[in-house]
Amino acid sequence: MYEISADPARLDVTRVHQWLSADSYWAKGRSLDKQRAAIAHSLNFGAYREDTGEQHAYARVVTDLTTFAWLCDVYVDPAARGNGLGTSLVAAVRDHLAPLGIRRILLATADAHGVYAKVGFEPLADPTRWMSLGH
Repeated sequence: MYEISADPARLDVTRVHQWLSADSYWAKGRSLDKQRAAIAHSLNFGAYREDTGEQHAYARVVTDLTTFAWLCDVYVDPAARGNGLGTSLVAAVRDHLAPLGIRRILLATADAHGVYAKVGFEPLADPTRWMSLGH
């Protein structure tokens, strides 16, 4: 069993950095300083084993806590994958944000559409409205 918490004091920052900088396709090579800054300026979630307290998953939300949120850096330790932990983590993030009345929560994924669809995410209705600067 896992406990999901938004308490930043519980985060294993070194582990989160290792996961993202070495194993993710979107943050490969991210420095520890950049990861610490990202954590400091975001709402963070960890999934922790109830018996050991060890962190097994992470998610970060960039938000103004009022109108907009961007869900990013969602990562589940490879040893904990395949048991619904990613879905549980994303559902907990969604539920944490729900009382704030945020109109739109966005995310981008190359390969986990099914995980996000289980908790209500769907493709943009009109992606032609969206633009980006950088890559």
